[in-house]
Amino acid sequence: MIPQEIIRRKRDGKVLAGEEIAAFIAALTKEEISEGQAAAFAMAVFFRGMSRDETVALTLAMRDSGTVLNWDSIGRPVADKHSTGGVGDNVSLMLAPIVAACGLAVPMISGRGLGHTGGTLDKLQSIPGYNVMPDETLFRKVVDEVGCAIIGQTSDLAPADRRLYGIRDVTATVESVPLITASILSKKLAAGLGSLVLDVKVGNGAFMESFGEAETLARSLVEVANGAGVKTAALITDMNQPLADAAGNALEIINCLDFLAGLKAGTRLEAVVVAEAAEMLVQAGVARDLSQAEETARMALASGEAMERFARMVHALGGPVDFCERPDVYLQSAPVRLRVPAPQDGYLAACETRAIGLAVVELGGGRKRAADPIDHRVGINELLPLGSPVSEGEPIAMVHAGTEEDARRIAEDFARFYTISDAPPAATPVILKRIG
Repeated sequence: MIPQEIIRRKRDGKVLAGEEIAAFIAALTKEEISEGQAAAFAMAVFFRGMSRDETVALTLAMRDSGTVLNWDSIGRPVADKHSTGGVGDNVSLMLAPIVAACGLAVPMISGRGLGHTGGTLDKLQSIPGYNVMPDETLFRKVVDEVGCAIIGQTSDLAPADRRLYGIRDVTATVESVPLITASILSKKLAAGLGSLVLDVKVGNGAFMESFGEAETLARSLVEVANGAGVKTAALITDMNQPLADAAGNALEIINCLDFLAGLKAGTRLEAVVVAEAAEMLVQAGVARDLSQAEETARMALASGEAMERFARMVHALGGPVDFCERPDVYLQSAPVRLRVPAPQDGYLAACETRAIGLAVVELGGGRKRAADPIDHRVGINELLPLGSPVSEGEPIAMVHAGTEEDARRIAEDFARFYTISDAPPAATPVILKRIG
């Protein structure tokens, strides 16, 4: 294998054979390919694209660059979900224990915050003692005994993706659909899944701002995952406002516990969680259709079984045994809280969702640089959904900050993130399309 010949062929728009792609990725993993060659390959793919078969081959080669987990001995269908990220998107925290209570095994490999979006691992690390990087033995034990474990990507899962992503990040080649597809799916497939549900966000708080971009990515992910042998469907969901009524790490853990306690019925968040749970149950073959699957998921919530699974997962991964009963004892709270008043009467008609996510980053709840520490206490909650009637001076949100100065600054900015109209806006569904 001559790397520059593979680069040249892709540069010239040729279709690469699966063997060529596999050899290139194997050499990348062994660091037998320079960063310059990897960057040139990524740029060639960025401009020339890849066919479905090429993207499947790239995904499988990246999956096979490290350990591929096998769950044949577990005796339950193995499933997972992936979201492309947004603001107040804490779906994974509730979804994993719900479907575990319904009979699935969920070895969920999650990530940290990226840009304006929150990260599942950062949220879980609000919980004292929670180990997001257990060894494989503990990971398997928790999945087997509890039914779900939410952890981070270990060093031996899809290492080629980690190297190629780092190069893409500094060479302006992140926004390539084949490369995004292979990056997402290689990690998920390395987890040994039998089925997968994808949540592709679209809107001003998503990485894909137009519906066409989101649909293109969703179709690529579904086609490639199914081509790689994993039964997969995708939901395209709205991210033109925060999904939960909280954004920030500890605040979203509290939101999760409230959800599992049945306190978020009728919300956009509930609609997404239940829809994704139903998709997972049908894909895994434990429910005959979406209607039966939704009923099963709701029963797991109403019975308290989903809450119990979450509590067991937290304790099994090092958190307090009574965390769900006494979260206020264990979660740190911000020293300063400041309500954001509505500047006028009317209806919340639109919001700058990305700006809300960046406000959490400014408070310290996200990272401006990879090495930055996270302040798990800070964030924004009591967020009102679009369409809510508001009165001048009445609160539309609550800022949780480390200092008075930060709280005042963010509260002043926050009011400008919303458009208030005289009439209520047209209702927008949160689930826009299913692709499967």
